[in-house]
Amino acid sequence: MFIQRKIAPRLAKLSSQFPVLGILGPRQSGKTTLAKSLFSSYKYVNLEALDKRTFALEDPRGFLKSLEGEKGVILDEIQRVPELLSYIQVHVDEFSQPGFFILTGSENILLNQHISQTLAGRIALVTLLPLSLEELQDASLRPKELNEVLFQGFYPSIYSKNIESKEWIQNYIQTYIERDVRNLKQITDLSLFQKFLQLCAGRIGQLLDLTAIGNDCGLTAHTVRSWLSILEATYVIFLLQPHHKNFNKRLIKTPKLYFYDTAIACSLLSIYSPTDLDTHYLRGGLFESMVLSDLCKQRFNAGLPLNLYFWRDKSGHEIDCILDHGTSLVPIEIKSAQTIHTDFFSSLVKWNLLANDPTTHSYVVYGGTEKQTRSQGTALGWTQLQLLPILSQPSHHKSK
Repeated sequence: MFIQRKIAPRLAKLSSQFPVLGILGPRQSGKTTLAKSLFSSYKYVNLEALDKRTFALEDPRGFLKSLEGEKGVILDEIQRVPELLSYIQVHVDEFSQPGFFILTGSENILLNQHISQTLAGRIALVTLLPLSLEELQDASLRPKELNEVLFQGFYPSIYSKNIESKEWIQNYIQTYIERDVRNLKQITDLSLFQKFLQLCAGRIGQLLDLTAIGNDCGLTAHTVRSWLSILEATYVIFLLQPHHKNFNKRLIKTPKLYFYDTAIACSLLSIYSPTDLDTHYLRGGLFESMVLSDLCKQRFNAGLPLNLYFWRDKSGHEIDCILDHGTSLVPIEIKSAQTIHTDFFSSLVKWNLLANDPTTHSYVVYGGTEKQTRSQGTALGWTQLQLLPILSQPSHHKSK
């Protein structure tokens, strides 16, 4: 079953404007399926295959020569042969055919390092994360219960192939550790890295403390930072940065740690069924992670830079998410409870007072499904994230 992706129209447009299109994202996020669907007449080459990879490595000119005459080519897992990018640059400069090369890759940092040196100005880069809530809804595949969504996560194969999520995610984590980690870093103790992964999951939604994680793993803060960069480069985690607005108060300057997909975090936390989430102490952090990840997907799908932050001062005032549109700031509180309570809005009221802007352009995203508009802001259920002003700024709510 093919699931329509929101990013598809943008990819089609970019392929008519740039000779190279790069689709980055985690393994199994749907990059290959989407590329094959949009560019069905293109030749497909999987660089994971040893013979294809060897050909591209040992004779890059001959490899590209063999593709001449094709309408276009999809080079899957390009990070396996980053050296090929220099030769693609020469080919592009000579022939300049729009949308001829479609590249996919699972390692963000490695690819970007090479691209910045070779294909700058010739390539359009997009990021494809796993399915969004809206994409699942449009395909009539979104589970009705929040706990089930948190547990199953958003990887396309779980839905399109009707695979049991627990087994699929466990195999995904194991494959990720054995393949991607070894490709990026020479980590010999994979069991220690898995413990590190579990400790990160146990800190979902919390301020990042390199020393504490290192102490629990027996690692230096430098190693922890290096291993976190691996998780970021392979789209397992993201760090939500604090917003700089201080309103004359001292700010927290440490980022918060979140997972792009809650199913991976659930597996690492030994959560074996949706009902386990009913009383789990990290249910709130998992819900925050799901909401923030979905907002990231909306921005990436629209080709916009991430404008998401959190705000917290030394006095304990905190807003879970700040949308920074440059000339406006939109505060969002995230609560996993299924019933709206007045105290959900208390932090928003405090923030707006500090900002000297008692606006109604404030939001609460909660674990229920009803929308309510109150004087302190708007409450949206977890199924209504598309109603947040993620892609455009609201009228009047000026940052001071």
